[in-house]
Amino acid sequence: MGNSKLTVDSEIQFLKGVGPARSQILASRGIRTVEDLLYYTPFRYEDRTRLTHIRDLVPGQTTTVFAKVLTCGLIRTRSGITIFDLAASDSTGMLRCKWFHADYLERNKVFRAGQQVFFYGKVERDQYGTGTMSMIRPQFEILPEDTASEGGNSLEIGRIVPIYESISSLTPRVLRRLVWGALEGLDGQMPERLPPSVIARNKLSDRAAAVRETHFPAPENDLAVISAFRTPAQIRLIFEEFFNVGAGLALKRRQAKALAGVEFKVKDSARAAIRKILPFHPTAAQKRVLREIVEDMCSPQPMNRLLQGDVGSGKTIVAVQAAILAMENGYQVALMAPTEILAVQHYLYIKQLFRPLDYRVELLISARKAAEKTAIKRELAAGVVNLAIGTHALIEEDVNFSRLGLVIVDEQHRFGVLQRAELMRKGRHPDLLSDVLVMTATPIPRTLALTLYGDLDFSVIDELPPHRTPIVTRVIEESDRERAYKFLREKIRRGEQAYVVCPVIEEGGKLDLKPAVRMYEQLARVVFPGFRVGLLHGRLASAEKEDVMQQFKRGEVQILVATTVVEVGVDVPNATVMLIEHADRFGLSQLHQLRGRIGRGTKKSHCILMAGEKRSEVSQERLDTMTATNDGFRIAEIDLKLRGPGEFFGTRQWGIPAFRVANLLRDQEILEWAKKEAAEFVAHPPSQKELQQFVTYLRNEWPRRYGLASVA
Repeated sequence: MGNSKLTVDSEIQFLKGVGPARSQILASRGIRTVEDLLYYTPFRYEDRTRLTHIRDLVPGQTTTVFAKVLTCGLIRTRSGITIFDLAASDSTGMLRCKWFHADYLERNKVFRAGQQVFFYGKVERDQYGTGTMSMIRPQFEILPEDTASEGGNSLEIGRIVPIYESISSLTPRVLRRLVWGALEGLDGQMPERLPPSVIARNKLSDRAAAVRETHFPAPENDLAVISAFRTPAQIRLIFEEFFNVGAGLALKRRQAKALAGVEFKVKDSARAAIRKILPFHPTAAQKRVLREIVEDMCSPQPMNRLLQGDVGSGKTIVAVQAAILAMENGYQVALMAPTEILAVQHYLYIKQLFRPLDYRVELLISARKAAEKTAIKRELAAGVVNLAIGTHALIEEDVNFSRLGLVIVDEQHRFGVLQRAELMRKGRHPDLLSDVLVMTATPIPRTLALTLYGDLDFSVIDELPPHRTPIVTRVIEESDRERAYKFLREKIRRGEQAYVVCPVIEEGGKLDLKPAVRMYEQLARVVFPGFRVGLLHGRLASAEKEDVMQQFKRGEVQILVATTVVEVGVDVPNATVMLIEHADRFGLSQLHQLRGRIGRGTKKSHCILMAGEKRSEVSQERLDTMTATNDGFRIAEIDLKLRGPGEFFGTRQWGIPAFRVANLLRDQEILEWAKKEAAEFVAHPPSQKELQQFVTYLRNEWPRRYGLASVA
């Protein structure tokens, strides 16, 4: 197959310059067809129509310089640090470029004298007093020697140049050539994917032109607009991705609404049962959210609702009330938690709540004895168990319910979307689907929630119970350790309790981490010999974990040394202090989840973040955020900015759409616009034919392109 027959669906290995080896490398990024390659867009652009001369460089600016390499090589400082030092010049002056710990540049003979190189980076004065300007760790592109002979058709000089993220050995320059070859081979032949009525109404660019312009913008374009991804061409491609996902989710919602669900009735017996178990007067937010859930449960369609609330906002008590409504209607309830420790916590908490009531609650986790599990499964199938709490064990093939009416999934982000569907299917009784309530304490910024949970309705508990006092958070360094211990001592003498959280549990970790086991021994024997210190980590057997937690709850253990197993599900109102070791090593949402274990009673609580002196800008920003706010949504927004959506969620595990051009942080207003247009198109298509054509395209494209389950 030559380039003359190239189509967007052509396998990438048939594109000139690719072949079998490179096609395997491209496949590692999901690039299998020519169209996939064209949606691998630049992450930034360089204006090489106007390069900065070395003599015009100003400290603090970030720019591109085109220069010839004079000398290069490794130097070693007195303290043993290796620096790859390079001197380059143009006709106006000399520039030094330095890379720390970059032995690979020497080893792989990347640079040599005489090379023509583009250097892109932040300009600084050379610290070694030579009076020249320098760039530390600049990005670079080495021009091949034959480039000068290419004349006006160079992809590297005299134009706004797209810079791609390297894929293994495929450099930005190689990718640039492949994309150019694909565009030339297609010669503008790119079928339109968006419905014609949507293109016309929103005055969007033609798709083929938009793709070409996004990769190779015309020189008259403003670099600032291109870099912000706001040219008409870029907006068109971003809109297209968001529209496709928005339409797919709108179709899934429409499909769900057409299914038959359990139509629950609000009975006086349910009201009476709830009154008996409520531990406190519910907040206005809890009442509002429960009303939304009850309305859904009483409708003939299956409920698909996300219950979102910050740490400690009382989601579980709301879910328990929904469970009572289902059980009083004669149905069973399943509550699925991501970890055994959390399942056990839920089980103990709910069992205690239900003491005045006559419900049968059982715990199904892999740690239980085989005979116990067999008995529980038999009783679930017989309908004897009203509420089953468990982990993935609940979705095993041999688990069957008699009349499953409500499924509650806690901490959804630890489960895949498909596991949620798996549990729903357990609820098929004759033709009815069970209701689903997904709870999460990870505050998901609204933009992301629109794409992640577009098939769910939302309820947000946006206030904490009235007895909660804000937690005081402060950052300290190793030199303040004794003062921190003194503070803990004072609090414990007053009858309060404390957590000490460590990042790892064995010596085999990084050298300067304090493992929990060693910390426990140090605190128990040396620092707090007069107090009772406990140890909780993920390698303990379930029974041991439970024993330690119960001792801590009863106040028999005053200081609990723990790893992040205390992140969720541990509720001890008397614990008022948390000391987090190496806080700079934790993620922001994880720090927030950990902090949520204290401040659960009426006494003032304190979170002390012990951080290393040598910390990165990002870890400093995380610590500053923790001291500045207790608001989980604000923290989630910042965390998302620091880490990006993929890392924030662990992309595939969440079922978050894999966007290729769109960026959920940068493009929020385009997302809102595209989602609205998609909902409108699905609800009121100009013709059934246009809707059907688009649905057919989505059905073929959706699973591979967006990594989500089927649409319609």
